Amino acid sequence: MGVGQLTQSHFLPDGTEPLLEMTLGDLLRQVARETPDRILLVEGAADPAHRRRWTCQQLLDTAERLARALAARFAPGERVALLAPDTPEWLILQQASSLAGLVLVPVNPAYTARELDFVLRNSEAAGIVFAETSRGRNLRALVDEVAPALPHLRERLAMADLAALLASADPTRPLPRVSPGDTVQIQYTSGTTGFPKGAMLHHRGVINTARNVARRAGFAEGGVWLNAMPMFHIAGDIVSEIGCLAQRGTFVLMQGFDPGLMLELIEAERCTATLIVPTMILALLDHPERPTRDLSSLETILTGATNVPAALVERAQTTFGCQLIITFGLTESTGTLALTAPNDGIGDQTQSVGRPLPHIELKIVDPETHETLPLGQVGELWTRGYQVMTGYHGQPEVTARTVVDGWLRSGDLATMDARGYLKITGRLKDMIIRGGMNLYPKEIEDTLFDHPEVAQIAVVGLPDDKWGEVVAAVILPANPETPPPAEDLFRFARARLSPQKTPERWFFVESYPLTPSGKIQKNVLADWIGSGRIQAVDWSRPSLKD
Repeated sequence: MGVGQLTQSHFLPDGTEPLLEMTLGDLLRQVARETPDRILLVEGAADPAHRRRWTCQQLLDTAERLARALAARFAPGERVALLAPDTPEWLILQQASSLAGLVLVPVNPAYTARELDFVLRNSEAAGIVFAETSRGRNLRALVDEVAPALPHLRERLAMADLAALLASADPTRPLPRVSPGDTVQIQYTSGTTGFPKGAMLHHRGVINTARNVARRAGFAEGGVWLNAMPMFHIAGDIVSEIGCLAQRGTFVLMQGFDPGLMLELIEAERCTATLIVPTMILALLDHPERPTRDLSSLETILTGATNVPAALVERAQTTFGCQLIITFGLTESTGTLALTAPNDGIGDQTQSVGRPLPHIELKIVDPETHETLPLGQVGELWTRGYQVMTGYHGQPEVTARTVVDGWLRSGDLATMDARGYLKITGRLKDMIIRGGMNLYPKEIEDTLFDHPEVAQIAVVGLPDDKWGEVVAAVILPANPETPPPAEDLFRFARARLSPQKTPERWFFVESYPLTPSGKIQKNVLADWIGSGRIQAVDWSRPSLKD
């Protein structure tokens, strides 16, 4: 159904090419067999002299040794948490746990003790591998604080002891048989409302999603992928890393985003692709070293996670001389569901998130009746196919509400055109109901982002006695020291939007609360407003004819 014209908002799966029926370990072994001497992993250290490198064969040999050491301590299917910053050892441990038939539970090293306790308890982790520190935080002390109260947690392994762990491996120990449908990872959602949920992802979904994203984005075999996204997040360790592996590429791993270092690595390692969020793109564009760096190797920037305004797409493509690919997805769908393609026109690149990946079925439904909607109408996005999670670990009731007859309810509001291109209009829970009218924040945000004095914007609904809810705009000014007058912003918005969509309350911030993937936490913004942490500016409504 990929190239035909649709008659309703229902995109049928394109099965032209078969799915890969293999595990992550199968993929690593295949790549090592085909290209044993190709550099697979580069440590993107600030000092070029400290950039360690692994060939495909070297990484496989190390991962298999570590897998045998882990297999001596854990049974297939047991969960092992990984609490560490983004180092090559993180990736090696990921591959080793897969080869040992274990389920990796990546943990954000910025978590508090309460958050870590929840993830370890919910996943029933049998073990945890941890680094000593991350960004000045004592991770060993954090593990020691929560471990005694966790009955399932029997193994605590320090990453500093990795060499000893490798040396303990019995080379004759057989590794277990792992199947494509087995769970490879439990990815915890960003947790924008309450505690996160653990999505169980399987090998088949992980490999095919990552491979299809890389291919749709035009990442060539043997390319060089630079990663600055956190490895505990699906964008880093699945979409980026495994997509690069599937294309026999070289994966350059940064330990956290640094715009100056990223520009230097693009030049030094001749990087061809990267996945970064819009705030990172802006930091690269505005960095003083950017004009002096040779960035000619860069072919593709994938981005998403939050609003990507047309002005940013056009500026990045012009400045970097590369393609900007817009992606959309969610943890429960193993990451990316849809993305644009390099040959898409500027209209599709700036006004859509592209079309679904191969083998993915997707429809837009009425949130109340669940009926498929006509083309162009806003509704909730549902999807089914190989990429849907097995479920939320330990939360069958939540799983049953989220996955209905095989369909994953995304909670996202979207429209679909006759070609299957999607436009995301916001989150179902973020929809503002003003006087009985449904308003979609993204339309308002896109409009105000075009104002030259607005660097970023988030629109939220606030309680109101008369209307039920009113529209509020929380703005990061281009120049925080001299924010634009609210009256000017109101005139700008009102000239482009109907009265009910035009914000009535205006707030200015120096930064937003963000999830690890770069999404603005609107629920936290609403809490800031409710608690008085940020105050609405005083302004007088200009006299305008509606």
